[in-house]
Amino acid sequence: MMRIISKTQQHHNHEKRRGAALVEFAIVSPIFMFLILGMVEMGNALEATTQLSAALREAGRLASMDWAELVPEGQSPNDKVIRDIRNFLKAGGYPGDDITITLTSADGNDAGQTFDLADPANERRLFKIEATIPFEQISTFPHGLMRGRNITARIVMRAGRISLMN
Repeated sequence: MMRIISKTQQHHNHEKRRGAALVEFAIVSPIFMFLILGMVEMGNALEATTQLSAALREAGRLASMDWAELVPEGQSPNDKVIRDIRNFLKAGGYPGDDITITLTSADGNDAGQTFDLADPANERRLFKIEATIPFEQISTFPHGLMRGRNITARIVMRAGRISLMN
């Protein structure tokens, strides 16, 4: 026996289903938006890490070459390297002044101590350049989820005097 459903009953069932879809959307949409915003934030963090690494690579290259003619008189090579990192990051749209940059010895008894690129005793020694930026400075959204976290990049190089010209 076949059951015949009237148009009124079909319309009533359709209304019930539309209400259920609205409830499902109300439950799923905040979760979906949270995931999308999280992907955007993680993309910002990855981009910032990449830019920090690129800036440190360029600074390490400068520190490993014959910088005597590249450093202005009255300025130390350490200051030049730090200034170049800040300028590189500012050019990329990052707040260069809010970035903490350190040059430290990476080996020997003075590991972790400030490394002076101009000291002849440090030639051919390993040094570490580290840059840290607070996550709040690169975040797209004003939220507290990542407050207090930092984006950090570091590179270890050997101090040397690779001449650009012979």
